[in-house]
Parts: sequence; structure tokens; C-alpha cells
Amino acid sequence: MTWNGDMCGLVDEYRAGRLHPGEIMRDTFDAIAASDLNAFSFLDRDGAVAAADDVDLAQPFAGVPLGVKELDAVRGWPLTEACVVFADRVADHTSTMVERATSAGAIPVGLTTSSEFGGVNLTRTVLNGATRNPWDRSRTPGGSSGGSASAVAGGLVPIATGGDGGGSIRIPAGFCGLVGLKGTFGRIPRGPRSLVGNLTVSIGSLTRSIRDTARWFDVTNGHDSRDTLSLPRVTGWEDGLGSFLHDLRGARVAVVADWGGATVSPAMWEVLTASAEALISGVGMRRVDTDTTLPSMGAAWSISGMIAIRAELGDRWPACEDDLTPEIRSGLRYTDGRYDEDGRARIEQRRMAVVERMADIFAEVDFVITASNPDIAFNAEGPLPDTFGGLVAGAGNNGRLTFPANIAGNPAISVPAGTVDGCPVGLQIVGRHHSEQQLLDLGLWMERERPWPLVAPQQ
Repeated sequence: MTWNGDMCGLVDEYRAGRLHPGEIMRDTFDAIAASDLNAFSFLDRDGAVAAADDVDLAQPFAGVPLGVKELDAVRGWPLTEACVVFADRVADHTSTMVERATSAGAIPVGLTTSSEFGGVNLTRTVLNGATRNPWDRSRTPGGSSGGSASAVAGGLVPIATGGDGGGSIRIPAGFCGLVGLKGTFGRIPRGPRSLVGNLTVSIGSLTRSIRDTARWFDVTNGHDSRDTLSLPRVTGWEDGLGSFLHDLRGARVAVVADWGGATVSPAMWEVLTASAEALISGVGMRRVDTDTTLPSMGAAWSISGMIAIRAELGDRWPACEDDLTPEIRSGLRYTDGRYDEDGRARIEQRRMAVVERMADIFAEVDFVITASNPDIAFNAEGPLPDTFGGLVAGAGNNGRLTFPANIAGNPAISVPAGTVDGCPVGLQIVGRHHSEQQLLDLGLWMERERPWPLVAPQQ
């Protein structure tokens, strides 16, 4: 059997002696082998099974099978960036987040598929093919953490790592009916050997429950000297779940259909409005009307996101362009030669404008509630539903809902809020910096009062 409950529940079963880590681990690999989701690009059965036969049950993640996003480093495993160009590259280090998780008892089973370089919200690459959404295999799980979302929602592993530079945790969480929290920028360190980049990427996990997300952050957050922008350690998020709900009575909430200038499908917004109204009423918050318009980063942000990809390819570009996905290839072509002194200045001016505007909005409200995606998941093979979306994960209509929180560094959570045409829809709640515990409590209310399936129904 594989485990279709949440991660914390699996640890409880191990500690009670009702399940054994070795048995679950072997069943996990059997399930992955039989799966048609294409959620994994690499597996380490021998290493994981050996580790599962020697588990310290006192650890927070004792014996839990962990999917690791293809863009995260694990020593001795492929480090491909989901790109054919780097198909033979092997990691010589392990990321700080994965290291902390494994030190707490998690057992990495393999690499989950990602979009190429994490660059789009569609997990379909030349290297790995298309990953499928377990709710409807004709549809995408999103991206860039699509394999992680597919594996967790598909019942293959109870938790997997993710990264969010423009919505890449929240977008697949919304498409696959999972919990996806993007923490305040720097909450979980990105080291070692992380580049500063365009200051938008936060890392975390895709989970089935609020408590799983809280435990993940409890274990993996905290400053690391190899990431100079990482935040000091905080604790007690899992133990404190529910303790903020009383304090949230009277909190001011803006409910925004067109956050970031996005266009959300009417059918989806009807479902999300009902969930938002229930949450506001149930917690005792107060809906307010205020101006939530945001300046657009436009192509400037997309150009900045492509710079790191261009630098990593180095002198392989443009000879390698036929090995790249169409979206990354076109994005590199579009941005060629556009990053000069004037371009850099415009990018920083636009970033500053978004940050200032976000600060103004959150001086008027405590939370913004919107959609995680503008519609249900689209075709697994693509194309992206908008042309601009090919430049970076989250760009275009889809990412207009998610990347304001990345640019300004705010925390934001996606929680399941129902279905449209049998596919999940996610409610996104954006908060002030360092308000993750309040966001988790709002998600906890949703989980208790409007519970969601922990895995896709056909599993």
C-alpha cells in the first residue's frame, strides 16, 4: 500500500507500530513504477530502501518518503535543471533545505520533474516529456514544481520540495488540490552556492495538509551563512496552529478578482468567492473595499528572469537552442541584448514601484484574497494559455495572480477551495511580511470547515 493520508499522519502510524517505513518505502517505489503521471525524472530505490530499514522514529520526518524537485541539489544525483544541455551533470553538494529535511528523518526517493530551469508554469520538457495532473491526466499539474505536485496529489509520496519564483509552488498547488505556502522572502535558506538573482525565489514544499506545511517550515527555516538574505530561525508553527484565529477577528480583507491585472474565469471566481465569504464570516474578519491596483513589471521582470538562464548556458548558447523547450528558447531570443545599464535601471525602478504599492495596500488591509490560477489546469502538452507566459514561471495572465508576492517578498498560501469541471481550484491568501502563521491558521480554518481530498479521487 502507499499512504494516502498526510505526512504527519504517516509518522504517527510508524510510531504506533501500525506501519513500517521499509514496507511503505518499497510500496512507494512499486507505485511510482506503475504510475503514468511521469512525476519523477530520477529514482534512488536502493539508497531509500536501505535508509527506511534504519529509521529513528523520534525524528519529525521519521522515514517519510520525500520527493525532491529536480532543481534542488542532492549530492550524487543528477543536477540537470530539467534541461537536455545538462543531462549528464551530477550534483556535488546537497541543498540546505534538503539537508535539513534528511537530518530530521525524511528519506529522499528521487527527483520530481520540473519545467526547464523552472522557467514556465507547464511541466513539459525535452528531457522528461510531459508530467500529468492526477485529477485529469490530459491536463498539466502546472509548474515549475509540477512533478512535486503530481507526485503528492497522485498518492506517490506524501510530501515533496518546491520553489516559487513567480508562483511555482502556488500554481501547481492550486491545479492539484494541495497546500502550497510561499514564505516571506528568505524564510528558508537557498544555499549553498545560491546566486542572488532577481530576488524573487522562495523555497518550500507541496503538501496535503496545513500541519504538514507547518512542520516542514519548522524544520527547514532559519538563517544559514551561505545565504546572506536568509531570515533568523523561528519555531513552533505546528504546535501553534489555531492560536491566531481568535486574534484574526476583525482583520481587514480585500477580495480581489483581478489581482495584478489578471483575468479569472467566472466559473472559478464563483467557487472562490463562496469560499472567501465563508472564511471571512467564519473567522470573523471584515471585508473592505480599497484600491488594490498594482503597477506592472511587464517584460522587464521577464528579462531579469532570463539573465540567470543565459549565464548558466554560457557559450553553449545559441548552438544549444534546438535542445531547449520552445518557451525557454523564445524567451532567450527575446531577451538577447536587452539587459544594459538602462534596462537594469528600468527593472529596479519597476521593482521599487511594486514594493511601494504593496506596502501601501497592506497598510489598508491585513490580507488579500484572490485566486491561485486564472482557470483550471490546461493541456499537459501545452501550449501555455498566453504567449507572454513563456518567458518566466508565472508571467502572463496566470502569474499576474502570484508574482506580486514574489517581487515584494510577501508570504502567500494556496489552499484547495473546491472544483470546477472536476478539477481543483486554489484560493490564494496574501499577507504582510512575516505573517505565515496567520496564513496557516486561515488555511487551517478552511481545512477544518471545508475539508479537501488529500489525494486525487481516482487514486
